[in-house]
Amino acid sequence: MAQNIKLKIAGIEYPMVATSPEMEETMRTAADEINRKFSSYDAKYPDKTTIDKLIIVTLNETVNRIACQKKMQQLGAEAKALQDDVEAYLAKLK
Repeated sequence: MAQNIKLKIAGIEYPMVATSPEMEETMRTAADEINRKFSSYDAKYPDKTTIDKLIIVTLNETVNRIACQKKMQQLGAEAKALQDDVEAYLAKLK
């Protein structure tokens, strides 16, 4: 069931819709993480605008997501190769 929630990010409140309790928890965790990183950049770059700091957070998170996706693809390929090796070994035992 959809739930209307409010998330505060960088001091700005955003109305959002969570489609499940799990999604609400994920959205709140994400907002907390964004705020934590924003606060870090706020301390490092007090002269930058809020939008500049949010862009830096967004860029860093996107880079991390892409790196994780690449790693998952690599691990998937390695798992497939290992599965193929095991299946070939078991076929030889027959």
